[in-house]
Amino acid sequence: MFERIKQLIIKEFIQAFRDKRSVFFLLVTPVIQLMLFGYVATFDVNSVATAVYDLDRSYESRELTRRLESSGYFAVRHWPSSPQEIKELVDRGIVLCAIQINSGFSKDIRRGIPTQVQVIVDGTDSNTAMIAMNYVNSVIARYAREISPSATVASSNIDFRTRVWYNPDLKSRNYMVPGVIATIIMLTCLILTSMSIVRERETGTMEQLMVTPVKPMELMLGKTIPAAAVAFFDMALVTAVGVFWFDVPIKGAFLFLFLCTAIYLIPVLGIGLFISTISKTPQQAIMASFFFFQPAILLSGFVTPIENMPRIFQYITYANPLRYFLVVVRGIFLKGVGISILWPEVLSLLILGTLIFAVSASRFKKRMA
Repeated sequence: MFERIKQLIIKEFIQAFRDKRSVFFLLVTPVIQLMLFGYVATFDVNSVATAVYDLDRSYESRELTRRLESSGYFAVRHWPSSPQEIKELVDRGIVLCAIQINSGFSKDIRRGIPTQVQVIVDGTDSNTAMIAMNYVNSVIARYAREISPSATVASSNIDFRTRVWYNPDLKSRNYMVPGVIATIIMLTCLILTSMSIVRERETGTMEQLMVTPVKPMELMLGKTIPAAAVAFFDMALVTAVGVFWFDVPIKGAFLFLFLCTAIYLIPVLGIGLFISTISKTPQQAIMASFFFFQPAILLSGFVTPIENMPRIFQYITYANPLRYFLVVVRGIFLKGVGISILWPEVLSLLILGTLIFAVSASRFKKRMA
């Protein structure tokens, strides 16, 4: 049995790496995807186009503007002379943020009297607008406390201090890169596993395999083990790029990440195997893979927090292996936690993987019988 599985694995690798386009897809595409996500898909807000409407024209108002620019978050490019001009700049999308400093700003600051600064933000992109508002509030509050400890930007005199754990610089890259590893593994395994079976049918070699002593279980293992090997290689490759190129910290044990990846592959390979049993052509296999892959990302918490989803969709996420592995991989990378903390997710992956793979294997055997 092991000799037959070995020959099937060798055959699968030869067939996969015979086509140069397949080699590019398996080895180069994951790095390209990581580069795109690392540089482009970011929630950080930098150099926000800003307009400052300064009615006070004092040293304090100019210093506040300077601090906004020196923070690196804002680029003051326009100095409107009227509220109507602010409206036009925001309506046309020329600026995202407009700050109005009222007359008497400097006097109120010096006297310790609560003063107000009006901040207008284009809420078309709600995420960027919320982050920009937080940045403005932080810069102004810090400046007000430095000028006069009793002065505030609002009526409250609470001195609040914030500490950020696990990602102190608030770099979205540290959040995105571990998630990319999970999605690349899923996409690679889905396509490789589903396509390998369908390709045999399309070329007519499936009938030849069925008349050989190879059993359905051996054929299934021969098809899934190469996909798992490629997934492990991509995981190691993308992890190396994330750590050494993007400086994403990996605080946990790499061996534990390897073990969790192996458990994560069980449901993913099972899904790919199931897709192979319902597809008759490579086109159908690819479409079915993406039909599952895209909702899996949306229902994993990768983009939108699961807590913000409608209740019915929150229940659906429990059947999504990507949901659990995202928690695991980010916990290993950013928090450095182990099995004592992540055991619920690891156990859920193991149970879900066993169920999915058992159902897919049973259906595969029936189709091959």
